[in-house]
Amino acid sequence: MGLFNNIFSSEKKETLDKGLEKSKTTFFSKLSKAVAGKSKVDDNVLDDLEEILVTSDVGVNTTIKIIERIEKRVANDKYLGTDELNQILREEIAGLLSETNVGEATDFEIPENKRPYVLMVVGVNGVGKTTTIGKLAHQFKNKGLKVVLGAADTFRAAAIDQLQVWADRVDVPIVKQSMGSDPASVAFDTLESGVKNNADVIIIDTAGRLHNKVNLMNELTKVKRVMQKVVGDAPHDVLLVLDGSTGQNAFEQAKQFTAATEVTSLAVTKLDGTAKGGVVIGISDQFQIPVKYIGVGEGINDLQVFNKYEFVDSFFK
Repeated sequence: MGLFNNIFSSEKKETLDKGLEKSKTTFFSKLSKAVAGKSKVDDNVLDDLEEILVTSDVGVNTTIKIIERIEKRVANDKYLGTDELNQILREEIAGLLSETNVGEATDFEIPENKRPYVLMVVGVNGVGKTTTIGKLAHQFKNKGLKVVLGAADTFRAAAIDQLQVWADRVDVPIVKQSMGSDPASVAFDTLESGVKNNADVIIIDTAGRLHNKVNLMNELTKVKRVMQKVVGDAPHDVLLVLDGSTGQNAFEQAKQFTAATEVTSLAVTKLDGTAKGGVVIGISDQFQIPVKYIGVGEGINDLQVFNKYEFVDSFFK
């Protein structure tokens, strides 16, 4: 399939290959057992494949879609050998991701007509939210963009301190107040500072509490409303950070946050330490929200712009 003939950045691709190693090894060991001694893709192979996809955290609904696509291929081709199954899976999963990740980013970039570009980051504590913000700031700064961070997660002193550490490490300004301050006030001050200093990108951290969806919804709505007093169409992107290693729990978090606020893109972190890489496929398909970034390592450059073809190529390599 021509889609996979792209020449990928070798360094980025090596990091991605390494980051998905656990997911890939687990998946293919299961697949090898399922097709052992069989030459044809029949109902038994498809039943086994369905179980493999579900246990790889692709999710039930997305798995059903993939199986139905393969069943059509089997019906059309009459005879499909198990040696062709990898390529078919690869093509159908890429096709599924294409339906969600339309017009996906190819680099750490922002629209030319949005200055400052306001990015609001949401997600529960512990998913790698602050780390993702720091790595994003690093990547944007490397592109020659002026970045300002806003510490609007004021319910934990640790959250403010962690963001300060990243601001120092990346050498970008941060706007913060004391713990317990009004998050909307911090967001307002951050946007004012960003506009005054001609920032290109403003990244706002928000609180990661899910125990009360109504409170979360009200808080995020207030933060948005206050930001719009400074930048009329802010935020331009609401990025939900999910921990890929939690598998099905990431689905639940996505469900809660998409109910609480309008999420426009996803970042899936910690894929390097887990065999649950299939969660990227399922979450992208189920919520019809594009995956914009993936975390495949602990290094400052190991947050990557998600490319569906690179991802599938690494997963099935």
